[in-house]
Amino acid sequence: MRFRASTALVCLATLVPVSMHAAVPRPVPTERATTRSDMVRIPAGTYRPLYAPPGVTSIHVRAFALDRTPVTRSAFLRFVQANPEWARGSVRSPLADAGYLADWPSAVSAGVAADLERPVTGVSWHAAKAYCRSQGKRLPTIDEWELAAAASETQRNASGDPAFRRRLAALYARRKPGVLRAVGQTSTNLYGVRDLHGVVWEWTSDFNSTVADHSHHAGERVGHAVGRGSTAERHLYCASSAIGATDPTDYPAFARYAVRAGLNARSTVSGVGFRCAAT
Repeated sequence: MRFRASTALVCLATLVPVSMHAAVPRPVPTERATTRSDMVRIPAGTYRPLYAPPGVTSIHVRAFALDRTPVTRSAFLRFVQANPEWARGSVRSPLADAGYLADWPSAVSAGVAADLERPVTGVSWHAAKAYCRSQGKRLPTIDEWELAAAASETQRNASGDPAFRRRLAALYARRKPGVLRAVGQTSTNLYGVRDLHGVVWEWTSDFNSTVADHSHHAGERVGHAVGRGSTAERHLYCASSAIGATDPTDYPAFARYAVRAGLNARSTVSGVGFRCAAT
């Protein structure tokens, strides 16, 4: 897959601010699950989305549970063993492109012991969704992921802290192709979640809703699928990214949204993994 995130970031200096005001709740999936030892509860809260409809500055997110770390190669191997239709070479073409689990030694091996504790990557959105469903969970929404990711070690919402932003920008800049570190080695945020920024990008259930649909009214799900070459997609690039941007100085947020805009549901990327959520 050709990755286009860098294109979306080259003109961030041209962005101009847009004024927003009210808060709007967004619905979340209705699956129910108790919080397990591998998950933490994220309390209800609000965050400021990068793109929002006119008159909106923040989105209310209901309480949910989130995996402490990204899904590992070991965990995904167990899933493949129990569901051979998701093995490399067996997964149907509409569900994953040719890069699916390409860095695994074979269809039935995720590598040596050290490899098993690294986050699984090279999995499509379809595969990530199927894995979470098999665990009685689901993929987090963008709103949920961003709410959890806004927390530092000491603040529930550090997204406006210049030092926190610089730290995230440095973490993103250090990401390079190659062997990933094992999960759980980055600092733990206030909620007890690790690796939201320092290891891999992560799938969300609505990754293709990266641009706010200004035709939606308050109370509805804000966002729509971005079509290739559509007007909405073009807003992610260069100066046009300022349209609807709540904070054009938030470089880390633009980086995350640019990555999501470069994906489709079949995409398998070496730097994209996932974790699961539960309502």
